[in-house]
Order: sequence, then C-alpha cells, then structure tokens
Amino acid sequence: MSSHYEAPIRQPLIIGDKSYHDITVEVAAPVEGKANKLWWTVFTIALLAFLWGLGSIIYTIGTGIGVWGLNKTVGWAWDITNFVWWVGIGHAGTLISAVLLLFRQKWRMGINRSAEAMTIFSVVQAGLFPVIHMGRVWNAHFVLPLPNQYGTLWTNFNSPLLWDVFAISTYLSVSLVFWWTGLLPDFAMLRDRAVKPFQKKIYSLVSFGWSGRAKDWQRFEEVSLVLAGLATPLVLSVHTIVSFDFATSVIPGWHTTIFPPYFVAGAVFSGFAMVNTLLIIMRKVSNLEAYITKQHIELMNIVIMITGSIVGCAYITELFIAWYSGVEYEQYAFLNRATGPYWWAYLLMMSCNVFSPQFMWFKKLRSSIMFSFIISIVVNIGMWFERFVIIVTSLHRDYLPSSWTMFSPTFVDIGIYVGTIGFFFVLFLLYARTFPVIAQAEVKSILKSSGDNFKKYRDEGVPNPAPVILAKAKTEVSKEDLSANAQNLMGTIGVFDKETQTPDNLKLISGVGPKLEQNLNSLGIYSFDQITKMTEKEYNLLDSLLTTFKGRAKRDDWAGQAKNLKK
Repeated sequence: MSSHYEAPIRQPLIIGDKSYHDITVEVAAPVEGKANKLWWTVFTIALLAFLWGLGSIIYTIGTGIGVWGLNKTVGWAWDITNFVWWVGIGHAGTLISAVLLLFRQKWRMGINRSAEAMTIFSVVQAGLFPVIHMGRVWNAHFVLPLPNQYGTLWTNFNSPLLWDVFAISTYLSVSLVFWWTGLLPDFAMLRDRAVKPFQKKIYSLVSFGWSGRAKDWQRFEEVSLVLAGLATPLVLSVHTIVSFDFATSVIPGWHTTIFPPYFVAGAVFSGFAMVNTLLIIMRKVSNLEAYITKQHIELMNIVIMITGSIVGCAYITELFIAWYSGVEYEQYAFLNRATGPYWWAYLLMMSCNVFSPQFMWFKKLRSSIMFSFIISIVVNIGMWFERFVIIVTSLHRDYLPSSWTMFSPTFVDIGIYVGTIGFFFVLFLLYARTFPVIAQAEVKSILKSSGDNFKKYRDEGVPNPAPVILAKAKTEVSKEDLSANAQNLMGTIGVFDKETQTPDNLKLISGVGPKLEQNLNSLGIYSFDQITKMTEKEYNLLDSLLTTFKGRAKRDDWAGQAKNLKK
C-alpha cells in the first residue's frame, strides 16, 4: 500500500492505538462476554412487540383477513405496504457489501457484516406478508406447480407476483451464502478462543474447517468476488420486479414506466437509513466506536443525501408525466394524493424523503451522530408512507365514484406490522450476541493503511510506522510494586500451606499448561480453592505479576472452571 495515494483530508477508519490482537479481543468481546442491561432492555421490548405480532398473525389465520381494514375497493393496504418496505430495507446490505467490494472501498469493512445481516432478517419479514395474505395458509401448496386433481389449476408464470417469488428467493439465497462466506474467518477465530466444549463444537461446525491457510484465503477472495458479481444485478432486479406488481396494472398512479428505477432508488435510500440506525445503536451497545467511526456514518449520510435527491426527482417526474399525459384519471390520481383525504400522508412522504436528507449537505450535521440517527429514523418513516401513498391513495378512489372508500387500519394490522419490527430486532440482537458484528479479518487488512496511528506517523514523516503501530508501550514496574501486588493477591485468595495441604493439578484448567502452572506455583498459587476467589481485581494483579500469558485467566474464566473442578 506504499504506492497508494490517499487524500490528506480523509479520516481514519480505525481509531486508537490498535494492534491485531486488540481487534480480535474487542470484536469477540460482545460474543464472549455477558449481555449488558441496555441489550436486555431492548431485547425485552422487541420480544414483547414480536409476541403481539405473533398473536395478531394467529388471530388473522384463525379468523380470516376480514379482521384487517380492507374493503371491496382497497384490497391491498398495510400488508403490501409493509412487504415492499421490508424488501426495500433489505437492499442496502448487499449493495454495501457487493458493490463496494467490487469497487475496493475500504470503508465497507467496518459496516458490511451488520448490513448483510440486516438484509437477511428484513427479507424474512417481507416474506411473511404474502404468506399471511393468502388467508388459508394450509392451502398454500396450490400455488406450487404440482399436478393436481382440480382441473386446470396451474401456476401463472406470466404473473409478476410469481416473478417476485423467484427474484426474492434468489436474492435471499445469494445474500445468505455471501454473508456466511464472509463469516467463516470470524467463526474460526471464535472457535479457537472458545473455552466451553459445546461452544467450540458449534463454532467448529459453522466455520466449515477454516484453517487460515493461504489456499483458504485465495478461495475466500474468489468466492467473495463471484458472489458479489452475482448479487449486484440482483440488487437492481429484485425491486424492479416488485415495482412490476404495480406497473403492469391499469390503475392510475400505478401504470407508469418510471417505477423500476424509482423503486430501486427508494430501496437503497431506505436501506442505507436502516443500516445507519442499526450501526449507531451497535457502536454504542457493543463498544465499537473505534471501528464504526464518524467517517463511516458521514459516508453513509452522503449516500442517503444522493439517493434522497434521486427519489425527489422521481416524485417531480411523476407529477410532470401525469400533467403531460393529458389523461384526466392520471391527473386526478396525483391531485388526490396531494390534496385529497390522505394529504397528510403525502406531506409526510415529501417532508421525510425529499427535504430532510438535504440537511446532509452541511458537514457539521452529517458528521453529528445524534442528528444522523434522527434523520435515519425520519427517512424510514417517510419511505413507509411513500409505499402507503402509492398503494392506498391509488386504490381508494378508482374509476367509479360510487365505490370510493377510505381505508383505516385495525388493531390487527398495526399488531402485525409492529410484530415484524419486533421480530427483526429480536433476530438482530441475537445475531449480535452470537456472531461477530465486525468482520475482524477484513478490518485487520486495512489497519496499516487506514488506522489512526498510521496516518499520524505518516504525516510526521516516520519512514516505517508499522512496527510503532503494533508495538505496545512497555511500562516498567518497580520491584516494590510487584511485591505489593503479590501481597495483595495472596491476601485475597489466601496463602497455600505446603505442609498441611495437597496441591491441585492446575493443568486441568483449560488454558493452563506445564509452563503456566510452574509460573503460578512460583507466585504461591497451588490450589483450585485459591483460584475460585479470583475476581476482576485479582485477575489484574495476576496479569501484573506474570511475564507471559497475560489476560488468559479472565478470558478463560479460571474462577468458574476451578469451582467446577472442586466439586
């Protein structure tokens, strides 16, 4: 990377004096450690929302979709609105990973993992709605192209609704493989660090025998590039096909050729906003501020600003086409959107999607974490209302004034929607506790080119800053301090009496070998009983006394292991 020119204005992507080991420890910490109170609070709220939604779904299937607010005129409403919204959110994940990988953008490294997970979980939520909308779910096999005894009941392969099935299924499959492939080095890292046999076995299975050899990395690179090349056209095709659900009809407001690019831009827009929402939460909850930096958030905001402007142009184009067509019905459809009974939804859509992203032109605002978080939520609200405006306002007043109606959601409609949001966050929070949120192997690859220290030393003219980055500052500890630490440690865990007590085999503790046992004995630690009394304070004292194997006692939970061995 010595020949690579980088503009001096560019911010570092990894903050702080980080070594490769530091990255491993900090990325693995949310998985290996215990969940904090904030995680449990958010998880409980999400779980309650999911249970409400699950109850609403069961009630819908048991009673029929008549419990929704649908009527003879508005046959599609919240169900399809939510479906299109969730599919749109799922777009950004693959776009960040696949497209930015192909363009070799370094800033994707810290955020691609969460974005890919978001894709998987949002598509799962989207897939629920067509199934529920069937009403009689137990007859779902009739939609499959199977021979049957009921006459000419065959799948209509010409229907865009069937194209949806194939497009979204392919998109989900490729995204899942792409996500899992990227996780293999991280699973192997967790496998090698695992203390409990069950965890080690699970991570061994899901890592698919990853060994870290050059051959493994070569295949990893090849597969990643191939999958990225497959996923990129899928990003464009999926929402294009979703827009055909509407564009192939003859309903004013739907029958327009601008829908495919319009829907794709809107999907990327809402997807990036959701990624921003999740990353801002995760960087705080999981203490990953060093890897998900303001630079990442700012670059995401720039994409939101650009796609928001494209969506705004699409809105204006729609209005122009309706006026230019000279078709009375088309003109009324858009006039009704802006001035009819649902004018408030149209106003929210325009305010949230067109006007709010324009604040990102100001560097101070797009660099602000709190402002970015607020705007990301506002954008997602606006995109939901965009889908609502397109679907409901085009249906509720059709060609026959005698059939004009209003749509109002019921308690069940709201419950199912809130339930999918809860389900999404339940899945994402569980993912954050079992999978590494940051792609540590990829982040390590940019440490020497985009790290905070690298840039600092490069600016100072240090010829080879790499050793300085990786070197830890060694603090000299006096003999008096060491003696005091030893006394404090023994005072807490107790002194072992060789004459009256029998020493335990400390090598039974996972992570303790002959050499380490010898070091512990030299400090006066011989028994499991002594080790069971160790807490955070004692672990730190022990690390100050050991010349090697520092941090192992805490990581491997010696106190917990010793308790089990005592029994």
